[in-house]
Amino acid sequence: MKKIPALIVLLFCIQLQAQTFVKFNGLTALAGVPNVGIETSIGEKTTFSVDIMASFWESFNGHHPMKFVTITPEVRYHFKEKYNGFYVGGHVGADKYELQKWNYWNSNMYEDGFGYRIGATVGYNVKLSDKLLLDIFVGGGWHQGFYHGYYNDGTPGRYEKTVNWNKSGEWLPYRGGVMISYKL
Repeated sequence: MKKIPALIVLLFCIQLQAQTFVKFNGLTALAGVPNVGIETSIGEKTTFSVDIMASFWESFNGHHPMKFVTITPEVRYHFKEKYNGFYVGGHVGADKYELQKWNYWNSNMYEDGFGYRIGATVGYNVKLSDKLLLDIFVGGGWHQGFYHGYYNDGTPGRYEKTVNWNKSGEWLPYRGGVMISYKL
């Protein structure tokens, strides 16, 4: 119960800052994958951003699952000034998924699991007005996944015989888009 007043105070402080943007990724929305976020000032040239992206697709071609949710908190350094020009960011994020990995696309197997990501983002902010800006970005890094592998053609059981969790780590590009940002 004590968390609710603390959350109200936090939201009130963010509103007073007047350097907070709510964001919506227009590029991923075209694919039916919502990606929303919030970014606020934490220093002279630094901001803190957190976004959530989710896919609710049971499949994109009839038999390959594509469901996931990711959360990505990130600290960004803006070279020119906040919310204008180039920036770089570092992040650590988490995800939960039921999907077919990129190197299994020509198979009848998919993975159900969770993971974490550590990486970087490079982006560019374009001011459209005092209240609107475009955030064009791309990012990636190391993803470590823990999953169970299943067949998606009705074959019972798992395709891998690991006792607990199968593990997979890859360097991947996993972020990108054009965020339409509105200043609160």
